[in-house]
Amino acid sequence: MTCNACQTPSKPVDSLTVKALLTEGALSRFDPADYRFCPRADCDVVYFAQHGPTFSKWDLRVPVWQKEPRGRRKVCYCFGENEGDIAAEIDRTGESLAANRVRTHMEAGRCACEVRNPRGVCCLGDVIAAVERMRQVHLKTAVRP
Repeated sequence: MTCNACQTPSKPVDSLTVKALLTEGALSRFDPADYRFCPRADCDVVYFAQHGPTFSKWDLRVPVWQKEPRGRRKVCYCFGENEGDIAAEIDRTGESLAANRVRTHMEAGRCACEVRNPRGVCCLGDVIAAVERMRQVHLKTAVRP
């Protein structure tokens, strides 16, 4: 299924995630439905259902990293890993241990991605990708005179 607004392919997301992240006003418009998550950065829609309401990034309690400008976006909603801190760690030490920190928390049973992450899934892949993006940025800026 594609997003109603931008026609981008979407992923299913549990209604519990949607309800947990909606503002009070948006929650009053919630109806049970099969919700989908739109990942497209330039689309304001976050959640939609074929036979239900649509919710934009302004309807959520948290910024959705996929919809925010690059640089300081939070990519781990449980443990606060974000692009700015990852970049600073890489600048300082040459690497980031963000993915290892998240893995340690996951192994200890502390993760709540199904509810806290707007996509409703584990953020570890997003953290790994963010580390690689920030590493590439670091390499590009480090080789400039």
